Amino acid sequence: MTNPICPKTSAPMHRDVRSMPLTYKGESITFDMPGWYCDQSDESIHTGKDMRVSDRILNRVKARSEGLLEPEDIRRIRKKLRITQETAGLMIGGGPRAFQKYESGDLLPSRAISSALVLLDHDPDALSILKRRQNKPHVLSHAALLPG
Repeated sequence: MTNPICPKTSAPMHRDVRSMPLTYKGESITFDMPGWYCDQSDESIHTGKDMRVSDRILNRVKARSEGLLEPEDIRRIRKKLRITQETAGLMIGGGPRAFQKYESGDLLPSRAISSALVLLDHDPDALSILKRRQNKPHVLSHAALLPG
């Protein structure tokens, strides 16, 4: 991108990183936001790559506010379990790329995923239950569907 012109002042804008506050449900954080900034006004322009920074910070604040695991905790627990991101997504849930997104902060884990990881953090041997379950075919007979 060539240096944009400020829409307010017509002055040239330049790449910079500036502190930006973010608040979600009473939880606040100030972070460094990259973007194009005008020195003569409060105008800024942010690319998709810049917005990924703020999206990840927002997800972190949401996780704290909602009592969900943050990316570092998810990575730590997965490594403690000695499984790959793909295996974690298939066994614990979310799909083969989910843990890559959870650990980068691009996606918030569901409450169920977060809770499962907390339990596995306290009892890593319980992963064997998920492994056995994954290896069994999921076939329901008609009798299993009937009440009583």
